[in-house]
This record gives sequence, C-alpha cells and structure tokens, in this order.
Amino acid sequence: MRPVIGPVLRTVQNALEVARFGGLDTGEDASPYEVVDERRAHRLRHYFPGGGPRPAVLLVPPLMMTAEVYDVSSRVSAVRVLDDLGVDPWVVDFGAPEHEPGGLERTVSDHVVAVGEAVDRVRALTGRDVHLAGYSQGGMFCYQAAAYRRSEGIASVVTFGSPADTSVGLPFGLPAWVASEGAGRVPEWLLGGVAVPGWVTRTGFQLLSPVKSVRSRVEFILALHDRERLAPRERQRRFLEREGWVSWPGPALAEFVRQFIAHNRMLTGGFVIGDRLVTLADISCPVLAFVGEADEIASPGMVRGIRRAAPRAEVYEASLRAGHFGLVVGSLAVERTWPAVAGWTRWRESGGEAPEIIVPVGEEAPPPPADAGYGLRLAAGIGAGAVRSAAGAVRGSRRLAHQAAQNLPRLSRLERIRPDTRMSLGLLLDEQAGRAPDDVFFLYQGRAHTQDAAKRRIDAVVRGLIRVGVRQGDPVGVLMDTRPSALAVVAALSRLGAVAVLLRPDGDPRREAELGQVTRVVADPVNVRRAAAIGVEVLLLGGGADRPAGVFDMETIDPARVTPPGWYRPNPGCAGDLAFVLFTGDGEHLRANRITNRRWALSAFGTASSAALSPADTVYSLTPLQHPSALLMSLGGAAAGGARLALASAYDPGTFWDETRRYGVTVASYTWTLLRDLVNAPPHPGERHHPVRLFIGSGMPRGLWRRVEERFAPARVLEFYASTEAEAILVNVSGKKPGSLGRPLPGGAETRLARYDLERGRVAEGPDGLAEECAPGEIGTLVARAGPGRAEAVPGRPLRGLFAPGDAWTATGDLFRRDADGDHWLLGKEAELIRTAEGVVPPGPIRDALGDLPYIDVVAVYGVPAGGAELAVAAVSLREGGELRPIDLTEALLRVEPALRPALVRIVDEVPVTAGGRLRTAPLRADGVPSAAGGRAYHRDRSGAYRPLTEAARRRLLRPRAAG
Repeated sequence: MRPVIGPVLRTVQNALEVARFGGLDTGEDASPYEVVDERRAHRLRHYFPGGGPRPAVLLVPPLMMTAEVYDVSSRVSAVRVLDDLGVDPWVVDFGAPEHEPGGLERTVSDHVVAVGEAVDRVRALTGRDVHLAGYSQGGMFCYQAAAYRRSEGIASVVTFGSPADTSVGLPFGLPAWVASEGAGRVPEWLLGGVAVPGWVTRTGFQLLSPVKSVRSRVEFILALHDRERLAPRERQRRFLEREGWVSWPGPALAEFVRQFIAHNRMLTGGFVIGDRLVTLADISCPVLAFVGEADEIASPGMVRGIRRAAPRAEVYEASLRAGHFGLVVGSLAVERTWPAVAGWTRWRESGGEAPEIIVPVGEEAPPPPADAGYGLRLAAGIGAGAVRSAAGAVRGSRRLAHQAAQNLPRLSRLERIRPDTRMSLGLLLDEQAGRAPDDVFFLYQGRAHTQDAAKRRIDAVVRGLIRVGVRQGDPVGVLMDTRPSALAVVAALSRLGAVAVLLRPDGDPRREAELGQVTRVVADPVNVRRAAAIGVEVLLLGGGADRPAGVFDMETIDPARVTPPGWYRPNPGCAGDLAFVLFTGDGEHLRANRITNRRWALSAFGTASSAALSPADTVYSLTPLQHPSALLMSLGGAAAGGARLALASAYDPGTFWDETRRYGVTVASYTWTLLRDLVNAPPHPGERHHPVRLFIGSGMPRGLWRRVEERFAPARVLEFYASTEAEAILVNVSGKKPGSLGRPLPGGAETRLARYDLERGRVAEGPDGLAEECAPGEIGTLVARAGPGRAEAVPGRPLRGLFAPGDAWTATGDLFRRDADGDHWLLGKEAELIRTAEGVVPPGPIRDALGDLPYIDVVAVYGVPAGGAELAVAAVSLREGGELRPIDLTEALLRVEPALRPALVRIVDEVPVTAGGRLRTAPLRADGVPSAAGGRAYHRDRSGAYRPLTEAARRRLLRPRAAG
C-alpha cells in the first residue's frame, strides 16, 4: 500500500504547487545580464557582461513573446550557448506591452526604430559592427531595421523562421489570397484599435499542433509524481503554456497586417517606417536565414523570399528539420542552430570555413506573371452587364470571382455616369480618404503622405483659393513642377469645381494661358517668375521664394480664418463639366485639349480595371502632372483603384530601380519610347527579382515592347490608346499581340472604324451617302459616339449623320486596321500620311516591320518633299553593336504591302525624341534626302529590293514627279 500512496502524495503535492505558482520550482536561475540602456519602447540587455572583445550578436524577440525566448532554461538557453562558443550576446527587451506605459499604442515603426537604437548602443559599447539576429517577427524587425539603416553598423542579419514573402501562403496552411483579399475587408478602426492578448496568440500557436499539445499535457500530468523527470523541461513548459506570451499592440497589428500580410511589402518594398519609405533591396550586408522544414507558421517558401527581396545582399540558408519554435528553443537548437550562428559570426569576421549547414542561396525562378486583366477580358468580350450574371455562376473559380468582384463596381459606375452625375478627381480622393484615412495616398522623394494628410492639405488650399476669389467654373492656370503642392492645387481646383489649366514649364506658358483663357495662375517658387511674365494675377504656393512684385503668397493665408461662402459645396463637378485643360504640341501645332470629368473618369476607372489596381499596388508616374498620361492614367488609376501614387520629380533611368524598390512599385507608367533608355541600360542590382508586374502607357513601339517584356519578365506591357478629348479608349489587356492596341474599354463610348479614303483624306461614303464600317484588314478612321451632351463638350464640329440619320460622332484623327479577332492596329494620324507619287503611305506598318529587327533601336517614318511629291523615308538608329544589312531590310519590309513601303531607309546616330519619349520627325525631315556618301542610306530599287544609296539613285529619287 505504501508504494502506491507515495506517488499519489507526490502527485497531489506537485499539482498544488503547479496550481498555486504556475509550475514547479526547479531551482534554475536565469542567465546573468545587466540592462545597459532603457528607452521608451525597449530595454537593452547585455548577457554575461565582462567577457572581453568578441563578436557581438544582438537578439530581437517577436512581438508576441518575451525576451526570455532566448533564455528559456539553462538546458536550452541561446545566450548561454553563444557565450560558451565565444560570442557576446545582447538582447532587445520590448517588455510586456500591456504593462508598459503606452505599450499598447506602439507601432511597427516604434519597434524598428528601437532595434536601430539598440544597434547604435551596442556599437558604441563594443566598438564593432553588430550581427543582428531575430526570431519570427523579430527577424522581420531585423530585416526592416537593416533596410532602414541601409546596413550601416550591421555586420550581418540572421533570422529564424522570418517571412519575407507572404504571397506563397500563410500560417495554418491558409492560402495567401485570404490575407490579400480578406485583410482589406477588416475595418481600419478594428485592426488598429484592438490589441491581441497573449493568451490568444498562445492558443493559436498550440492549435498548429493540437495532438502534440494534448499529448504534452497528458504526459505532464502522468509524470507529476516524478519531479526529477519533469524538472529539465519545466521552464520550457511554463514558457510555452503561460509565461512566454505577451499582447500585440493594436497599431502594430494593423501595420503588420496591412503592410506585410495584405500588401506583401517585405517582398515588394515601399513599406513605411515613420514617414520614410523603406525597401529590403537596400540591405547590403550578408544575410543568413534559418528555415524550418516543418515550420507551420513561416513556411520555407515564405522565408526563402528574402533572396528576391534583398538582391544586393549575399544570402545564405541553414535548413533544419524543425518546427517554428524548435528553430530557436529545444535540443535541436542547442545542437545545431546556435553553434551555427556562432560559427557564422566567426566566419564573417575572421574567415576560414563556414559551418557545414550554411549554404549560399541560388537564384530562384521568377513567379508566373499576374493575370491582371482576367476579369476585364471577360467584360470586354460579353459586356459589363453580362459579367454580373457570369460572376455569380463561376464561384468555383476564386481568381475569376475576385477579378470580377473587383472590376464590376468600376465598370458599373462608368455605365451609370450621365452628364449630370457628380464625378471628379476631388470626389474620388474624398471617397478614398473616408474609406482608409491612414492608408498612404502618394509618395514623393522618399516620403509617404497619407490620405488624411493629403485631404487636409487639399482642403486648406481650397480655402486659400476661395480667399483669393476663385469660384466654381473659373479657369485657373497651374504652372508648377511635379511636387506635392502641385498635386494639392490640382485636386483643390477639382474639389472647388474650377478648371485646372495645366501649363507646361517646358512649353510656352504665355500662349498656353491665352488658349486656356486664364486670368490667374498658381505657381511654385521655381516657376513664379515665368508666371509673372504671363501678365495675369499670380499666386505663389509653396513659399520660400523671393517673389516678384505683385505676386501673392498663398501660404500667408490661415485656412481656419476663411469662412466658406454659401455657394460652396465640396466636389460639385458633374461628368459633363470641363475639368482640365492640357496642352500638346508646340509652335503652330500647339493645341489645347479640354478634358471633362467624364473623360477623366473613363481613363481613371479604365486604368484601374485593366491593370486590376488595388491598395496593394503602387503606381509610379514617370511623367509630369501636365502630361495626359500622368493626369488621366497614373493619378486617375490610383484614385479609382485605391492604389498608392509614386511621383517622380524627373525620369532618370539611373535611379529608376532604386526608387522602384524604395516605393514598392508594382505598376510603372510610360509614354512612347520612354523606356528605351531603361531597357538599354546596364543591369542594375535592384532589377533582379524586381516587384513590377505591369508597365502601363501608350505609344510603345512593337520592337521596344518585346524587349521590355524579355528583359523585365515576368512584368508585361499593358498598352492603352486614348484620344485626348473624344471618349475612345482601347486597351490590349492580354498582351498577346505586341503592337496591337486591343479592343474598346467596357463602359466607354462606342467606337467604330469608318472606311477611310486615303487619297481624298476623308471618310469614304457608300452609295447612300453614309459611312461604312470597315471590314477586317481595311483602313479606317476611329470615331467615338457622342452621347447626349457630349458632342457639344468637344471642340470642333461633331460628325453628324455619319452611320445613320441624326447620330453624332467625334473623330479621333487616327487611322487603324482591325484584325479578324477584333484587335486594333494603329497606322498613324491623318496628319502623318505621306503623299508619294505612287500613293498615300501611312507610317505605322513601316515602323512595326523595321522595329521587329533585333538590332534596330528606334524607327521614325516621315515624308520628304522631292520632285513635286513626297518620299517615304524611314530613319533608324541601331542598338550598340548592331549592323544593318540590305537583305535584312528587304526581308523585313516584305510584310508591308508594296505600295506602302519606304523609298529610303537611312541610319542616324540618334532619332530625336521629346522629354516624354515621343518621336520628333521635324529635324529629320529638315535633312531632306540624305547624301549617298558614307553608306548609311538604302533605297528601294525597281525590283523592290533595298540597296545602298548611290548618287545616281539619289538623282532619280529627286526627279520631278506628280503625287498619286
């Protein structure tokens, strides 16, 4: 009887001790340390002080665990193993936020800055750079701090089960789309206002291995009589079941979910620390990532994403057959993890051999390209109305359902827009600020500006404009470089219901102001003197300038003292109202383009739908705000899609990838040949595993299109065509036909190709006097139907009675062919037609055929007066090392109808382009017919073959002939 009573009594005694004190007293003492620094968000512990000079490792715990995770017990103490192996261990202690003053208000930025402060302190005390190491989210803090500091003072970064890419999955085996789609539906106030108690995180951790958790508890209960058996694991048990867990502060949770789960900015870059933009691509020190092959929280794919996120760093890996906790605590960690860390520090500082389990990480294959426009392609094929029915029938396909759900509200909103529907830039920005005030709206020069901050600035400018007398409908000139104040004043004019006349700093502001009929101009300090020379009232916004006499500084206005008048209503603009005036061309070709709110909204929602823009995206605008692509596509698409807008002060291929990484750019805009310098540039470190999924824009030549997609895969080109004033918008969503402009945008105006008479330069008429729609392959001019109130909104005479009595259409002035699939191919503008002796030649087919040659860089096609008619001439510049042979010319141009081939092809050093990348043919045309000397020109002989130009052939080309 006595042998039975003894174990029972010991079990009861031990159970009472567990119930009273939470566990058994094993007599173990924590490893010795001293607190050497204490700040608002952390304390810095130095373990085993006085150990002499040796490599310093600074350990960072995750948010949900205490700093004791590195010293759970003497048997499995990370700091003790490191000290025994000659490493100086330091630990960042964030404390228990629920017990710290202001602890539950901490953000991710607070923790990252705290890690940086700890690095500085350890460096100051040791006189050497620090090996920064972190477990789970603590490792994410290490990555973020290293990027924030640009690796200054950091010898290396070591992480244990720390995700760098959440696009491949989530804890509990959940797919990544749960975060990307679900997190966006969680209210901002709920995410940021509720802390997660430690017991919730502990329960979630235990649910990852419920059988193991239950088994562990049963084994503990059954062994309660045997204190010696329980003692070695008792502190570890108490840590996991009670003492090791702390609360997640609500603001830090909100940032973590929004930036790093839903938007995956650890991989793409562009996350915000304070108000600074940060990217892991700025990490240049070595990185060692420990991967748990059985990790239930941070799967190997999530951890290995650091290779793509940090292309400048040497990345190494240590893979262990361990779960998440087992990487840092337990017998395997003592035997493998921490000796490897010690060996890593010695290897990095003293050379020799790296530990056996540490191997360099090779290149990863890029992920497949995102199918950005899947939902829109369905809409383009069967109409927006039918998509509503289709979306409900395909719930089995999550991708289609999500794309349709995202795009349908945008397409439906376009369909509902009537001339009297309220619609404007100011209205969309107000909606975004109301929906997510803490989200970032725009990025500029490395700084982030939230929706709420932008709204307050815009509203302040509105009051300033009211104070100086601007009213709804007034045209107001804006002469400013790309900067936050320029964006604010354009948005403020929209919110006021006035017309923003966007004058070009590199244009003719005086003439543009006349065409825009402005009586006042808002200027920035850089352009204020040019504005003063226009001869109208000038308002300075931005301050800090030695302003000319008579210029009023709007920064002196106190918005709080301005009482809005009775007529003011925010965002009164209707779809049919004039919203913007943009300018194209110069000299005698200068043209004012008047953009209604509907026309702007068509581009905005069309861009957002076609590019599948969401708050996870950052749209990089490379052109100034005065350019149609910036206003209509980049700003418009970001406003309509809830994406972030990154503003480039100037386009520089040398800094493009640095800014792309820092801003987390996923969609970059372009115009014409703007990306040519980028695709011709030497490889850049930030280009590897870049985050860009789409280049969006218009006018990219077919050959350049292919080169962009080849070099920057998996990114692809999304090409738009948009007439500036008419509502004709085409988009090549699939990207399967480089050079094609695709099909009409759903929700936009109806478009048709009217058969065009090239010789007479007008729409061809049928027997009944009406225009006829082109069959596939025929040349036609693109026209857009002008609905009620739209025909009068566009300058110039609308085409009435074109296809039927009483109809009204607006001409785009552009010629197209439509293929059998319904895709449109641009042949050129009516004004670009070349009238040769053999007939009229459009430039498009020649540009495409020659641009397909792999060694040709740029192609310009134009007409040169010769012998009473014109000669069709193609000027080409060659890529570095390229050589043009006559046989290649002949073969390439066989794809062009004989009557449409050029008479001459010449090689030039450089084809002139505008700042926006648009070809300038006037200087080439002024050269006339090139000389036969030098062997840099080729003519088409009577057989149709191209041969080097001779003087005899040149004289023949210049012989008088009548135009056909």
